Amino acid sequence: MILAVTALAPPASAASVTSNDVTFRNGGVTLHGTVVAPPGGTKLPGLVMVHGSGEHSRDDYRFEAEAFARQGIATLVYDKRTDGYSQFERSYSTLADDALAAVEALRKQPGVDPARVGVWGLSEGGWVAPLAASRSSDVAFVVTLGANGVEPSRQQAWAIENQLRRLGMAGSIVRMASSTMMRQLVGGGVFPEAHYDPVPVLTSLRQPVLGLWGAKDVLTPPGEAVRIFRESVAHHTLRVFPDAQHQLRRTTDGFDKLPGYAPGYLELVGSWVNHPPAASTADAPPAQDRPSTAVTPLAWYEPTWLQLAVPALLLVAFAWYPLLRRGPGARPARWLSATGLLTVLGFLVVDVLIQLTMGRGLGPVVAGRPLPWLVLQLLSLGAVAATIGTAVAWWRTRGHRLGVVLAGGVVFVPWAVYWGLLGV
Repeated sequence: MILAVTALAPPASAASVTSNDVTFRNGGVTLHGTVVAPPGGTKLPGLVMVHGSGEHSRDDYRFEAEAFARQGIATLVYDKRTDGYSQFERSYSTLADDALAAVEALRKQPGVDPARVGVWGLSEGGWVAPLAASRSSDVAFVVTLGANGVEPSRQQAWAIENQLRRLGMAGSIVRMASSTMMRQLVGGGVFPEAHYDPVPVLTSLRQPVLGLWGAKDVLTPPGEAVRIFRESVAHHTLRVFPDAQHQLRRTTDGFDKLPGYAPGYLELVGSWVNHPPAASTADAPPAQDRPSTAVTPLAWYEPTWLQLAVPALLLVAFAWYPLLRRGPGARPARWLSATGLLTVLGFLVVDVLIQLTMGRGLGPVVAGRPLPWLVLQLLSLGAVAATIGTAVAWWRTRGHRLGVVLAGGVVFVPWAVYWGLLGV
């Protein structure tokens, strides 16, 4: 790890703090950051801020960094790596090494006490920051916001269900999105770090940990997290803010963000970092309307390759039968071809929209179902009825021309049941 420092320059946004740009390396990647500190300080505690999930720059945490600096803490914020980090690729181990490189950079800053430098992690950083601390005694303490005690896949499934319920959805679409779809993403290997277990790292920590949660967090199961941290971390201070969401912003329901942070959050971090308590204390875990559930492995009959192959086969089978064909059994076969094609294509679109928008792109909700899903369910019922009619026509006429489209209908039924299109 190589450190480079540029000249000191005060930011225009906060006259009471100084700003010092730094660069540091982890392997072949150079990271850029800024140290925000009180002017003229000596023997200052230091805090490295570790990002939540997604793309982040140092500016995303600048307000909090300046608030900590005004309380006498030298705070390093840095731009999150983009090399090797995306929606489908990431390594908590690599991110933890980035954080340790930042710790090394901060410990070398003038005025910073190298024995009092710790890490702060939000959300995904709540997995990464403890992992970094477990690897190095140079990390003096850990602060987490909205940290998880469960696996990422389990947390994400819980969060997706919260979002869909908030939009008024219920029933099969919620089960499909939070369970079936999530299991397929994990089984297909496109959900990075899906099974990362934070508990062994938490139990290994010897540094004091300040864990903070919003009671109205809808992304992290807060009640479970507080219990797991309390049972796993040897030296802990665990606090719950009643009217705060995932990032400890003020909120009414966990989804909206009111101006400002939860009262007392910034001050608590400052006082705790400056004077860590000797004894462990913990607030009562906040209530959850339901527990998170583990994302179970795929069974032998549902591998991801099969779930990709079946829609392709259905499209071929349904497109095989021309909609304008005449003859015995033609009418139910045409209906099966049309309803089958529309259902499969529509489902693929809805599935992508759920993944991209967490259900927000599906339009109005009717009887617990977004309108596109309701249409797909009605089309699925039509396809089942058309399959029965086509089967009767095939039996009566032994018409070989109906064989391919009928086979598609027979395969369609279990496929539609599996994905909830025929569920309530």
